[in-house]
Amino acid sequence: MWALLHPLATLAISASVAGSAGAQLTIPAPGQPSRKGTIGAFEIIGDSLVSAQQLFVGTPETVYFVDKAENNPAQIAGHPAWASEWSLASNNQRPMDVVTNSFCAGGNVLGNGTWMNVGGNQAVTYGGVAASQDGNNAFGDADGRQSIRLLDPCDDGTCDWNLSPHQVGQRWYPTLETLEDGTMIILGGCQFGGYVNAEFQDNPTYEFFPPRGEPIRSRILATTLPANLFPLTWLLPSGLLLVQSNWATVLLNYTSHKEIPLDNIPDAVRVYPASAGTTMLPLTPANNYTATILFCGGSNIQPERWTSSSFIIPTYAASASCVTLTPDVSGSYTSDDPLPEGRSMLNFILLPDGKVFGVNGAKMGTAGYGNDSWAIGQSYADGPVLLPIMYDPNAPSGQKFSRDGMEASTVPRMYHSSATLLPDGSVMISGSNPNADYIVGPDVTYPTEYRTELFYPSYYNERRPEPEGLIPQLSYGGPTFDIQLDSDDLFGDINNVKEARVVILRTGFSTHAMNMGQRYLQLESSYTGYSNNTATLHVRQMPPNPRLFAPGPAFVFVVVNGVPSIGQPVMIGSGQLGPQEPQPQGDLPSSLIQQPPSDNSDSRDNGGLPGASSLSLSKMTLCAFATALGGLIIGW
Repeated sequence: MWALLHPLATLAISASVAGSAGAQLTIPAPGQPSRKGTIGAFEIIGDSLVSAQQLFVGTPETVYFVDKAENNPAQIAGHPAWASEWSLASNNQRPMDVVTNSFCAGGNVLGNGTWMNVGGNQAVTYGGVAASQDGNNAFGDADGRQSIRLLDPCDDGTCDWNLSPHQVGQRWYPTLETLEDGTMIILGGCQFGGYVNAEFQDNPTYEFFPPRGEPIRSRILATTLPANLFPLTWLLPSGLLLVQSNWATVLLNYTSHKEIPLDNIPDAVRVYPASAGTTMLPLTPANNYTATILFCGGSNIQPERWTSSSFIIPTYAASASCVTLTPDVSGSYTSDDPLPEGRSMLNFILLPDGKVFGVNGAKMGTAGYGNDSWAIGQSYADGPVLLPIMYDPNAPSGQKFSRDGMEASTVPRMYHSSATLLPDGSVMISGSNPNADYIVGPDVTYPTEYRTELFYPSYYNERRPEPEGLIPQLSYGGPTFDIQLDSDDLFGDINNVKEARVVILRTGFSTHAMNMGQRYLQLESSYTGYSNNTATLHVRQMPPNPRLFAPGPAFVFVVVNGVPSIGQPVMIGSGQLGPQEPQPQGDLPSSLIQQPPSDNSDSRDNGGLPGASSLSLSKMTLCAFATALGGLIIGW
């Protein structure tokens, strides 16, 4: 059944090159950003073709937008477009056809590089009114609740969404998490929709793609009504899944189907529609690759309150509480520094320097919309928070949040906003549409938003490291590789090599204040520094545990003095669906600073494994190689 997928991994590049014993294929050094930005500020770079209910980076040069079926002005195939592609290099866009209604679908990327978009809602027409479900309606959309949409990203404008021959059970608001073999688990959702879930339409099950049989009932999803949609889910280093829904938390063994209860989450509901900011914090050698999850904001709402006629949602203040959980160590939550103000619909974005950027959302109310007399237009939230925040996991207690040097956005980002890290280290923010359909105009408080912004973190305008020796595919374990840094990369100070790090970052699938699949892992490394301010980083490949970071595409950044290189695409694992094969880890030499070689040769010429030269391909050769492989490595 895996053959039904487009196996981007059959495209995976071997770490060895025939005829070059012991050598490793390397990619050209990254360059510098193509633009300058105002540090700590937002810049509107244009209008998207569709509103960014869902957003993800497909290649170093392309970002994909997915919307619900609505009356967007952009057209495709004789109907409004609900998906589009944005080329970062040219700033051009093109509409795409997702065929069925992708309203509130979930998404993530498979281990072979194919992106999935799963579930959705019934077919609708103008005003979000249900219509003929076979696509024979004014919008031309068909029922999307059982759809599995697949995309193999490209840079030449030829790729599009395709429907898998497999279907899921009806799922509106499902969560997707990539597993350690590169396949996908699909959890939860409801059959018909609404502000919150209800027993008559609940789908408290999980299933897999590629399929592994009938859906399996989950106790936590069945017992956490009505706020059990988009359950917050992470694959843990132990191989268990953390699942957080309404007030409850469990560890799910998805092979034995057992659920281990943990403590209830304190202070607030974090799952949709309370929509807290959530992320797994960076996995590093310093924390022994131990997973800690951060939850900030949401709303303190008890189960019976969600459906009460007296619940005037946009007048209810969001929570400022932050808590963390380290589930492979303890089942109890720990209080963390609170947010500067209460916030729902907060998006947390992992930055390559190890900090967490927080953006979007509102002080009052929750996600959702409706035609209630008390709604703000149709929005169930009010009081947009325009100032971003920065969270530093390594800062002392009481100092983890900061707004130093950051300016406010001018665009309220309410329900159906999204954000994602870009390879150049900026953050793209787009969307906001707390309305049943396309609504714009000067009298609309929270209209359908197409304005798309970039935010520029503190490092953005710095000269970026241009490391040589990065490799395009990382195995779980395996031989070490060397990265060369020159004096400019080290900012003229050899001591900067001591804190240099190599980071693997998956940006994830952004929707509803979540980035499904977002993860950050720092590789183990040591260094040899030279007194002429050049250095070699000796780097281990991925830890030999694919549960730490599931296989599939990601970006690699080299961070020196807090400044990241441009992220380069890298395939993690075999590039194929199926069990990954961990290898013994290569040994790292001790770190030291010494005199440069006596022949004064450039230390960059001494890369690769000890005793072997690294094979560096020219840009033209690498592009031809990538083309022959179907485009796994692109954009250089």
